[in-house]
Amino acid sequence: MAFHGDSKVVDVKGFEAEPQSIVKATTRSEEDLSDPIQAKPKRKWQSYIWDTLDKSPEERRLLFKLDAAVLTFATLGYFIKYLDQININNAFVSGMKEDLGLYKNQLNYMQTCWTVGYVIGEYIIGSWYRRDELAKRSCIFHTASAIGSMFSGYLMAAVYHLGGKGGYRGWQWLFIVDGIISLPIAISGFFLLPDVPEITRAWYFTPEERLFAQKRMQLEGRAQRAPYTKAKFKRIFTSWHIYALATLYMTFNNAGSGVGQPTFAQYLKDSDNPKYTVGQINTYPTTTYAVQIVSTLAYAWTSDSVFRGARWPPIVFGGVVSIIAYASLAVWDIPTGWHWACYIIAGCGGGLSGLCMAWAHEICSDDNEERAIVVGTMNELAYVFQAWLPLVVWQQVDAPRYHKGFVTSACLAAGMIITSLVIRVLWKRELAKKAKMGAIA
Repeated sequence: MAFHGDSKVVDVKGFEAEPQSIVKATTRSEEDLSDPIQAKPKRKWQSYIWDTLDKSPEERRLLFKLDAAVLTFATLGYFIKYLDQININNAFVSGMKEDLGLYKNQLNYMQTCWTVGYVIGEYIIGSWYRRDELAKRSCIFHTASAIGSMFSGYLMAAVYHLGGKGGYRGWQWLFIVDGIISLPIAISGFFLLPDVPEITRAWYFTPEERLFAQKRMQLEGRAQRAPYTKAKFKRIFTSWHIYALATLYMTFNNAGSGVGQPTFAQYLKDSDNPKYTVGQINTYPTTTYAVQIVSTLAYAWTSDSVFRGARWPPIVFGGVVSIIAYASLAVWDIPTGWHWACYIIAGCGGGLSGLCMAWAHEICSDDNEERAIVVGTMNELAYVFQAWLPLVVWQQVDAPRYHKGFVTSACLAAGMIITSLVIRVLWKRELAKKAKMGAIA
């Protein structure tokens, strides 16, 4: 397949200039594919609803296959990850604590074992999608965490009534059902994951589509794989990218730990007037995840449309809401209605993961190896902190007040806001420098 007219200009705002020509795809043996690959599609109003409406039929076909395979598997995989993880919290407040005698910090240790070594599969998503496609899909991927968390609460409320069946408690049935749901999704990964464009042998892509996907990434300025060298490592670890982006994701991830902990459920369980049932304790906190789902999608669409590709405004907004919610809960002696509201709106701070990752892919697009290392470091640093921080600030013995935890989350949210603004300044300077060097060349 041959391609023509693949030059591209990047302006100081980080957006590609309007293409002077369009790129046409042809097979290796004959030039019979005339549909264009546009360096930057001219956006129509429909594209703000879904970006493929601006693309050629070939590109839409490729994106449909990618969404059906990569996005679907990634989303389902993230769904079962959170379904299983959150079920530990739900089981804990639904009888597991009393049945197993977990009256100290055993819950913290279980959550730590769960997160050690965990790394999100964001790298593959960032290897296939272009800038105008990435934020929406990253955020759709990350809504699975909230959906899994919500579904876990409803599932616990449903299977709790199976207690005694087959000699198992209700919370034990929860994990049995989890396994039944998870196994087929895990197996499907062997058939759906396509690797990255330059080496993919996925059965659902034609040879032309594989080359088509590679060309899309070239137009995006996303470098292909190259050897790791001493000079490359030096360049990566002397750049601000890895440190600023890893700090951004660490502060985001751990600022939202108040949602991941069973804070709302513990508050309900501790209440004597009124006294809540097990079903209510498991279902009422799902409102937080509903807010997270809505806010995640809102951040993605507004970032791509209203804010013209800027990622920092939604991050700042989510951070401000988190500070308000967690600072209020740290005070604790507040009206009951506001107490409930703070637990619920805290979900606004949990919908930023996709934007943070999309921003990292864009900033590191010039170097594939840097992108891999930076994304991996963002995940690892976030979960290294998540592995030990809850043992210090979210101790089970402090439930339901969790004063140290709420104060820590508010401070981390403030750190996230500051880091995002610093990244904005540094990234803008870097783009201006690249534009100047390009003009000289």
